[in-house]
Amino acid sequence: MVEVVTAGHVNWDVTLRVDALPQPDGEARIDSQRRSGGGSAANVAVALAGMDFETGLVGSVGDDESSHLVRRELKNAGVDCSHLLAVTDGETTTKYLIVDPAGEVMVLGNEGANEAIEPADVDPEYVTQARHLHLTSQRPDTAAHLAAVATEAGLSVSFDPGRRLGERDYSEALAYSDIVFLNDREAREILDKDLEYPSSELHGRVVVIKHGGDGAQVDTPGCSYAHPGFDAEVVDTTGAGDAFAAGFLRVLLESEGPIGPDAEYDRALEFANACGAMAAMREGARTAPTWAEVGSFLNEQYSG
Repeated sequence: MVEVVTAGHVNWDVTLRVDALPQPDGEARIDSQRRSGGGSAANVAVALAGMDFETGLVGSVGDDESSHLVRRELKNAGVDCSHLLAVTDGETTTKYLIVDPAGEVMVLGNEGANEAIEPADVDPEYVTQARHLHLTSQRPDTAAHLAAVATEAGLSVSFDPGRRLGERDYSEALAYSDIVFLNDREAREILDKDLEYPSSELHGRVVVIKHGGDGAQVDTPGCSYAHPGFDAEVVDTTGAGDAFAAGFLRVLLESEGPIGPDAEYDRALEFANACGAMAAMREGARTAPTWAEVGSFLNEQYSG
């Protein structure tokens, strides 16, 4: 039995470190390149598995060589892949991550198979035997179906819709979500100009807004929390947001009870910021730290 099901994109990443992001009609030097699994749903599943949770993944890949590499990495990390759909004659989505010396990332990708999974492909029993469902960017109808299935079974639901939020209608999935993760740009797209919560899908939700190097804030129906983040020598911001989400959920889910108004949102925010900072100090999308590593990091921060 898995404790947390993550659902959404499962990719194969090609990371290119360059001396500068090229201008139009320009050229840049590739200093290094690496290949590994990626995709927000897969990244969070791996991160939570590294923090001692049993995790499973709902998503889709092709049946090409990259899909075998993706599955092998996930299984080695302890993620259950029994509900990872293989698309016959499909191509696993590949993302090219262009990383500059400051750790900023530009993403190029093919459509691939990562949104092939439809509502009819979802096994409700697999979702409802878990404690929590974490959604990431995917087809809006599939996200809404998954969220409805989980909510009706009494699971808590979190959703990190990602950079395509402004161009997709995620209103139904958002309405079912207990926790929503946004970055500054996404918050500006979905909230009003003062970042307030009008009568919308987010009213009454726990909303976590990530400010990058400036920390993050959590707004709940009863109160708000903010944390300035931690100084980090940024190497690569790829996957830092996924590490943040995993860390936040790890703290909230450590107790056996449901996520509710008395949850330790302030401690979850601190832990998540530590996870994001540590991930940004390492190269690649699968760099979320373990529970013990975060504990050591926080001890160093406050003892120094």
